[in-house]
Amino acid sequence: MLKLSVKQIIVQDKVIGFKSAKDGDYISLTDMSKNFEGGSALIEQWLRNKDTILFLGAWEKMFNGDFNSPEFEGIKNEAGTSSYYLSVKRWLETTNAIGIKADAGRYGGTYAHIDIAFEFGSWLSPEFKLYLIKEYERLKVDENKRLNQDWSLTRALAKINYRIHTDAIKENLVVETLTQQQINFVYASEADMLNVAMFGKTAKQWQTENPDKDGNMRDYATVEQLLILSNMESYNAELITQSMEQKKRIVMLHDMAKRQMRSLISSNKIRLLK
Repeated sequence: MLKLSVKQIIVQDKVIGFKSAKDGDYISLTDMSKNFEGGSALIEQWLRNKDTILFLGAWEKMFNGDFNSPEFEGIKNEAGTSSYYLSVKRWLETTNAIGIKADAGRYGGTYAHIDIAFEFGSWLSPEFKLYLIKEYERLKVDENKRLNQDWSLTRALAKINYRIHTDAIKENLVVETLTQQQINFVYASEADMLNVAMFGKTAKQWQTENPDKDGNMRDYATVEQLLILSNMESYNAELITQSMEQKKRIVMLHDMAKRQMRSLISSNKIRLLK
């Protein structure tokens, strides 16, 4: 079941809802069908079409490892006959399909992955499908622009906090009697302590595991991880000024990272950055 906030696009002056999930965006077939005579009954009429069943089966076999192929074969053999009838509920329960989802509640209805929704759009009207694709692509472009802005802001915040962090190391952990090589080791040690607290591995371990990737592990971090790292750097700087030894700090920082990750994952606002 999709339990995500609904976004909207306007297609030929009609509001079409869609929801974003980990495996892609799902567009409301219910909203799409409201624009045509027959309404939501058109969805099950579309499911009676043998070409529809063949397309859905091909999609599920490509993207769904739990798809029930034997049951699908039975449905495929029935499709197209005069007595054939297939509801969304039966399709989902019989085949374990994931490309179409039924959602209850205020913004409930039948949703389909964009690949399938566009196919449904073609069946409704080729012209409608073209407008749907155009508006969907326009929205994704706008979202990507905003995401890039937010990502740049997050990276800038991380760099600012990193400066605070390194200044605290220099003023409290680096003494004049250390060689430059020793000083560099202290910086690396503190940076890797944060890496271990956040990612469970040092920078060298990550590079060994990912020889084909450019940059470092932070370049591949999620928005949530970058936000937490920024907070960890500020907090670690304060702990350093209190002369707390590193083995105690890493435990506190790891606990902090877990708490903040749980909060960010459950926050609706963090989803706006995705």
